[in-house]
Amino acid sequence: VQLQASGGGLVQAGGSLRLSCAASGGFFSSYDMGWFRQAPGKEREFVAAISGSGGRTYYSDSVKGRFTISRDNAKNLVYLQMNRLKPEDTAVYYCARKRPYLTGLESVDPSGYDYWGQGTQVTVSS
Repeated sequence: VQLQASGGGLVQAGGSLRLSCAASGGFFSSYDMGWFRQAPGKEREFVAAISGSGGRTYYSDSVKGRFTISRDNAKNLVYLQMNRLKPEDTAVYYCARKRPYLTGLESVDPSGYDYWGQGTQVTVSS
């Protein structure tokens, strides 16, 4: 399984970005997927997760109402639409595949995910 994240960049506060994560290998629609982020000097932080079918989503409180996670199983893609960005959203964003034996989307510990993309930098200027 390989995950490739893209779409990061520099944006002003209040702006929007859409991240994409392309997956290859495995049965993509069988797995829950998630987005995490890591700012300099901080631990990796859960952002959002989506079920294999796309029917259920879960967000951290810090992004709820601003970010939307979605997926296109026909194209093996996961998206993170980020609106009303804030400087504190600045981080490297990673997509990841959730371990199949863990049920529920509320598992926010990075150890619950087994495959990770390389990360894409998001910088929000004030």
